[in-house]
This record gives sequence, structure tokens and C-alpha cells, in this order.
Amino acid sequence: MMEDNKHGILLESGTNEIEVMKFTIGGNLYGINVAKVLEIMISAPVKPMPHTHPAVEGIFKPRDTVITVVDLPKYLGAESPKEDKDIFIITNFNKMCIAFRVHTVDRISLISWTDIQKPDKTVSGGAESVATGIAQCDGELVTILDFERIVAEIAPETSIQMSEVEQMGPRERNEKPIWVAEDSILLSKMIEDSLRKANYVNLHMFSNGLELWEALTALPADEELSQGVALIITDIEMPQMDGHRLTKLVKDNNRFKEIPLVIFSSLINEEMRRKGRDLGADEQLTKPEIGHLVDVMDHLLIAYEQKHG
Repeated sequence: MMEDNKHGILLESGTNEIEVMKFTIGGNLYGINVAKVLEIMISAPVKPMPHTHPAVEGIFKPRDTVITVVDLPKYLGAESPKEDKDIFIITNFNKMCIAFRVHTVDRISLISWTDIQKPDKTVSGGAESVATGIAQCDGELVTILDFERIVAEIAPETSIQMSEVEQMGPRERNEKPIWVAEDSILLSKMIEDSLRKANYVNLHMFSNGLELWEALTALPADEELSQGVALIITDIEMPQMDGHRLTKLVKDNNRFKEIPLVIFSSLINEEMRRKGRDLGADEQLTKPEIGHLVDVMDHLLIAYEQKHG
């Protein structure tokens, strides 16, 4: 585990660093953001459930809480006989607790998002990639898995629902430029489709915070800023630059600090909410609440327009 002084680094906001817990499946090294991990425990007996995704092993009930178990080796195509020494990584994100079976758990490493690269499409399966990125941790290559995408595939009903926007009924066309930073190809498409359904038609999608920041700083200095960008939506977990670092850069900049910025992430909890608030985020919402996001966008844009004419 990590020394106390290193762990303290992550208590600072906007450092563009991530704690990665490494684990193995079939001898291959993978990683998960420690912010998603509730606890690690030795695997326990699992009760199978009918009519579920093939990778859903079933449920178990530690301490009076029913938790779904996902057979991660099976999902990744590395299925092997289950062993008593297998490990359950109990996660908490998108307001859900899910256990992922893995073979072993290694130690935690602190790395910068700048050291995490998107995998090449030739090895990642293109749009179907389940890797957030590839990182060099302590001299070893680690595949950081996109757990949001895995859960969205296994249980689509738990992910972003277009129906939330459809229930709003007809909406006026809004041409204000909305910039969105989201690294997951699947979730980016879901967000874009949902916002277009809400009649936000001027969308600019970026695959990480660095791409958005570079585009922001490239806007002509003599142009009215709101003509280029009227609102920013950002995920937290992204290669190259995470959402907290992006928020810090935007809100510390005299030219950009008035742009409404919404953090839209599966990781929003009390600690993350405090970090985002300290950095100046205007709103912080938990995925997959897309209907709530549209409501917040409507109000922030009206307030911004009233303030700046």
C-alpha cells in the first residue's frame, strides 16, 4: 500500500494524478481507479441468477447487503476455473455497488494522467474498447479498464437513458456552443445523442481534458468568448488531463473563469464533491442522470446570459 505522504497528495485537488490499484487476470496486469474501490475481500460463494448477462456470476450478501458479482475473467475472455483464493474487488460508482472477480490484487501506484495513453485502435477494438488507457506503473504496462463501459454493456438499464430526455417533451432549439470532455467512446456517444435529443445542437466533443483545454486556449482573443463556448461539461477520469485539473485551469484563468462548468461523473461522492467545489465547478452531477444534466444546463445558460448580456 501507499505511504501516508504519497496518499496525502491526492487530497489536493486538480493535481492531475490518479491512484491505480493493480490486479491480475490470467497473468495480465490491469488497473482500477482507487476512487471506485470500496474494499477488497477473498471471494465468497455466489448465488446464480437467471436471465442475466453471461458475465454476471450472480449475487452474494456480505453484511446484509446484496451485491452483484461480475466474473471479470469471463467478460474479458480469460475464463478459468474459479478458485477459493480469487479476489472480489467491491466497487462503488454510478450509485451502485458491484463486485468484480479477479485472480490477484497487487499494490497501489500513484501516477499522472499524462502518463496514461489511449490504446491504439488496432489493439483496443476501436469503438468497443474496454480500456480507459495504458499506463506505465513501476516499470510494468497496466491496462486501466473502463468499468463504466463494462457495466453499461452488462446492464444497459443502469446507464444513460434517452427516455429521461424524451419525457421532457418538445424543446426549443438551442445553438449555444456546448463543449463536452468524455473519454469513453460509448458514453460520449450516449451523452451527445441525449443532448441533441434535448435540442442542444451545437456540441463539441473532446476525448479528454487536455484536448478541450488546448481548444479553449486557441480561441481568438478578439472574439466574444460565449460565441466560442457557452458551457463546459467534463468527466473526471480521462487520460492526459482529468476533469479536476481541467476545472482548476478554467476557473483559475481570468478569461475563462466565468464559463459555466459542470462535472458529470460516475465518481461523485462527498469527497469528490468537496474537491470539485474547491476547484470552482458550478455544478456536479452523478452519471447517468442525463435528464438532471439537461435541467442544470438550461438554468446555468440562462443565468450566464443574464449576467453577461
